[in-house]
Amino acid sequence: MSTPETLTLTKAQGVWLVAERELGSKLRSKAFLISTAFLFLVALGAVVWGGFAAQNTAGHPIAVAAGAEQYVDGRQGFEITSAADAAAAEKLVSSGEVDAAVVPDASSPTGFALVVEESPSTSLLMSFAVIPKVTMLDPSSTDEMLRYFIAIGFGLVFMLSAQVFGSTIAQSVVEEKQTRVVELLISAVPTRVLMAGKVLGNTILAMAQILVLVAIAVVGLTVTGQVAVLQGLGTALVWFAIFFLFGFVLLAALFAAAAAMVSRQEDIDSTTTPLILLIMAPYFLVIFFNDNPVVLTIMSYVPFSAPVGMPMRLYLGEAQWWEPLVSLAILIVTCLAAIALGAKIYENSILRMGGRVKLGEALKG
Repeated sequence: MSTPETLTLTKAQGVWLVAERELGSKLRSKAFLISTAFLFLVALGAVVWGGFAAQNTAGHPIAVAAGAEQYVDGRQGFEITSAADAAAAEKLVSSGEVDAAVVPDASSPTGFALVVEESPSTSLLMSFAVIPKVTMLDPSSTDEMLRYFIAIGFGLVFMLSAQVFGSTIAQSVVEEKQTRVVELLISAVPTRVLMAGKVLGNTILAMAQILVLVAIAVVGLTVTGQVAVLQGLGTALVWFAIFFLFGFVLLAALFAAAAAMVSRQEDIDSTTTPLILLIMAPYFLVIFFNDNPVVLTIMSYVPFSAPVGMPMRLYLGEAQWWEPLVSLAILIVTCLAAIALGAKIYENSILRMGGRVKLGEALKG
């Protein structure tokens, strides 16, 4: 008579098994699906609203150099000032008397160029039948309102996603600990594998959400004709997704560790509040200091704020090509340290019932 064989899971299999459990739990939650759909609709609405605002035909004061009159004849939305030549038109732009100047340009496919002091507004570009060649007298400048809204976008998406999924991990850990389900789980997989599976599952969901939001932004900006905005934002969006991945893993590991130190849902806030504050700080900093190069530079190298600070600096054109690479390397090293620290705390605390486990005790084991 043969004896039944015991199924032994590899670490990778165990991690994926726990991750699948986390994924299934969230995807079966109506609250999660409804909130995600609402977030996507809000993002889509914001892009569409931006498209309508960009097509606003309110009069733009522009200078038209001699020889370029035919490019604006019959078009609405302009308050025209005639200029003797291109140089005179540029002077009117530099002095602030007009928003832009239309000058002849043989090298441009359209036959003319648009001269502006800083980045032109989308509504101004949309006033032309075709997107003209743009010459900026001060390329380092950006539209203040657009910069402000993009700062809100980066900060809000990072804060909401990290906080929602971080809190989900914390609640899942405490629920399993409070109901003692964790004892059954640990009998099947090692403690660190259990934590890694939770982090992986929620990271997949968070990254899927970020990628869908990026896709909505790209498609929406393209369809609504906000090509100029998309061109300036494209690189920043790609780097935001990359930085978010490692930034979220860092926070997810710490959320799991912090939750393992308590045994009741009511006590979660006592250990996760510092992490919530770390998530909220970049949001407020990037809003209040989006025009402060010193603060943004510091944010772009601090691991907890780099997912917001560095993409913002890339959008503004303030970062050198090597800076995101250095910042990412710092973030990855910090992420690995956080995973090691979080795993140690989680392993030493997850089976300890009763009152809150002190940090020193959790580190000692």
